[in-house]
Amino acid sequence: MTTTYRYAELRPDQLTKRLETYPVVIAPWGALEWHGPHLPFGLDGLVAEAFCEQLAARTGAVLLPTTYLPITALPHPQSISIRTEVVRGTWLDLLSELGRAGFRLVCLVSGHYAQGHEIVLADLADEVSQRSAPLVLAGTPLALLGEPGLLDHAGRWETSQLLHYRPELVELTAVPAGPHPPVSQSAVLGEDPRVASAEQGRQVVERALKAWETWIDRLLRDNDLKALHQLYSSRRASYRTYVDRYFKGSWEAAIEAWWAEHTG
Repeated sequence: MTTTYRYAELRPDQLTKRLETYPVVIAPWGALEWHGPHLPFGLDGLVAEAFCEQLAARTGAVLLPTTYLPITALPHPQSISIRTEVVRGTWLDLLSELGRAGFRLVCLVSGHYAQGHEIVLADLADEVSQRSAPLVLAGTPLALLGEPGLLDHAGRWETSQLLHYRPELVELTAVPAGPHPPVSQSAVLGEDPRVASAEQGRQVVERALKAWETWIDRLLRDNDLKALHQLYSSRRASYRTYVDRYFKGSWEAAIEAWWAEHTG
């Protein structure tokens, strides 16, 4: 039987043993964000949590409870967003505390990947890692595959992941009619979610789990700060067009400007 070491359930002697054996901790991160009429608000956290449970079971890493604190959720009336400075401070405190507790590597797996959220996370993970206390491997479940088309919103790949993990929460018949329903009605950015399937979700998740395992092994073995820095530099570069067009002082203002342009 596979054991999952949940931080909240470990006694001090058990946590000390895990730190001596395998000093890796996994933190699932989610959001309560509108994903259209076909998906639940908690999709990001539900997927991150399920993915992290698998990753923890496969590696022996300690698993933290899931946190729902998103920067710049889509500005739909029923989405919940937390101020950037609050989330950044929370991340910094959490990473510092986990390093102080004795973990060498923190895997922060964010199911929410709005542009501002991703950029702030990449900046902070890079900053903390370069201090080597602890190393931080951060990103979406599928980010380490290096295929930008997989990082959609409410589309084929996000929907497929939830169909794999929690199919009872998906209602594809609720997707607005037409080949390209507008973002304001569907929340879809990417391929049509009606072509999603649980099998596609299973396959892409399996590939992603292997990618995370490979990175974890590499960082524990080689302490490869250069590779981490390159990972985050590449991620920031992928958002350059968004930053240049919409960022005028705050990520909150940026997502409002983006939303107005795409739904006006």
